[in-house]
Amino acid sequence: MQRRKLGRIDHHSSVVTLGAAGLGRADLPQAVVDTAVEQALAAGVNHLDIAPTYGNAMEHMAPWMPRLLDEGWFIGAKTRGRTREEAWDNIRSCQLRLGVETFDLFQLHSVVDFDDLDQVTQPGGAIEALVEMRDQGLTRYIGITGHGPLAPAVQLEALNRFDFDTVMFPLAAAIYLNPDYRRDAEALLNACRERNVGVQTIKMLARGGWGDGPQELSCWYDPHREQPQIDQALWWVLSQPVHTAPSTGETTLLPRIFSAANRFRPLGAAEQTAAIAAQRPPRAEPRLAIPAVA
Repeated sequence: MQRRKLGRIDHHSSVVTLGAAGLGRADLPQAVVDTAVEQALAAGVNHLDIAPTYGNAMEHMAPWMPRLLDEGWFIGAKTRGRTREEAWDNIRSCQLRLGVETFDLFQLHSVVDFDDLDQVTQPGGAIEALVEMRDQGLTRYIGITGHGPLAPAVQLEALNRFDFDTVMFPLAAAIYLNPDYRRDAEALLNACRERNVGVQTIKMLARGGWGDGPQELSCWYDPHREQPQIDQALWWVLSQPVHTAPSTGETTLLPRIFSAANRFRPLGAAEQTAAIAAQRPPRAEPRLAIPAVA
């Protein structure tokens, strides 16, 4: 699998990260998690994205940490805390539950709007805990994540308030059907390139929402499922100026995602435009700014 230097960070991450959001369901057998990790290792993945709010993901991944660390994996974790004290509670929880003391990257998690950003960056906010972590050698780098229609605009402002090493936000061809989101995402990507900030993008396979219909898979959004559509969706994302994309929250799709990543070829400008035009969201997903297209 292709690897890309994560901005200014001294690590070349696989272009697909093992996203642990789909590995935390209480009813998910450890054997399923083990298979997912083995598939990631076989595919050449070397980057883990995990958070204390991902159900039992930390407990499920703890047995694998010695091997992943021995093999040089990059470990990125997060805090949903908004104050310094709340963030430290999350940090200690991550250390205990995952069975590790230090992390490569620790991120402010799910900063979805400007009120959230104000909370985490004000005096006594969660950013202070992450700076203290870095000062104590408990993390090497600091990042910010978010989702929702305002994510790119919020993160662009966040870069003006703090020198984050990474950002993480939704990016998918279907989301670019929304011109406002596309404008803000391209502005953020340009700023990250200028400042050498690592770019992680989520929701790579998003094609729409579930609406009032049944939720057929574990993702809270409706993802592409078939290999040709997965290839096009992932190759489109990786043809943007990004570094790595965490896998989706549906374990049955992992083999197809890893296959697409290992066969990746950059799409030309015309192919990228065609990939966006090919998106036909059956239902809108406002939480990802995806409109419905008849």
